[in-house]
Amino acid sequence: MAKMHTPAMEKIEKKNKRRKKPVNSTPAYEAWKRFRRNKTAILGLVVVCLLILVAIFAPLIAPYDYTAQDYTAMMQAPSAAHIFGTDAFGRDIFSRVIYGTRYSLVIALFCTIAALFSGGLLGIIAGYFGGKVDTIIMRIMDIFQAIPMIMMAMCIVSVLGNGIPQLVAAVMFASMPTMARNNRAAILRVRGSDYIESSEAIGVGQVQMILKHMIPNAAGVMIIFFVGFLAVSIMMMSSMSYIGVGLAAPTPEWGLILNDGKAYITSAPYMMFFPALMIMITCFAFNLMGDGLRDAFDPKSK
Repeated sequence: MAKMHTPAMEKIEKKNKRRKKPVNSTPAYEAWKRFRRNKTAILGLVVVCLLILVAIFAPLIAPYDYTAQDYTAMMQAPSAAHIFGTDAFGRDIFSRVIYGTRYSLVIALFCTIAALFSGGLLGIIAGYFGGKVDTIIMRIMDIFQAIPMIMMAMCIVSVLGNGIPQLVAAVMFASMPTMARNNRAAILRVRGSDYIESSEAIGVGQVQMILKHMIPNAAGVMIIFFVGFLAVSIMMMSSMSYIGVGLAAPTPEWGLILNDGKAYITSAPYMMFFPALMIMITCFAFNLMGDGLRDAFDPKSK
């Protein structure tokens, strides 16, 4: 019996053809949908993107060379010529703060990546193997963690000297215990899952198990901590530079700009206000992003 095509049936078939194909839903896509519904997280993401653009296009945005000294314009208050004012050497603070975005973000990124590949790797190994391996690694991390992060970083820089590589190494070693504990906890969350036991039962190798099964499933927690730790790295770098054990002058790092202006806090408070404001905005934006990622990757928020 031939199928009858009525005008109503043809209309329905045309409507079905015009419908878009369903999008394949993935955990990352679902997390992004939850993230973009969080307005504060989107605000943090927008601010971070703006800061990245400022760091990239710093030479185009800054009106002056950050090292240029003008002794006829020393200690000038904010004006049309120098919107953030000038410091004791006549350097434009706005230009130094703009270039400081590049230094602070890039160095903080390297510090966090170095901590992830050192302490984070130790945490993954401890969480996966457990037993004596876990005990030895975590007891060593306990020894490191007994010393406050900022004090350990200061001691390392005091021994190695000032400079970007030395600062990265100092923050990395000071951050290793915290990063190791976080990654160990993330691995332990997936260690007893059914798919891990099934993979072990069929003979999947240890390296393949860690790289293809455990890290991807624990990546959500690791990403959240990574983003949040960028703010911690910026605070540590700024604090060390402020007390004189971080980067050396005339590097336009925000903490070093604060250090230059602390002697004039009563007569020229603007010298400290603008770099402090940038540190606050940047750390606040990364924290907003971290909170949004935590809610996005949390299965309970579905």
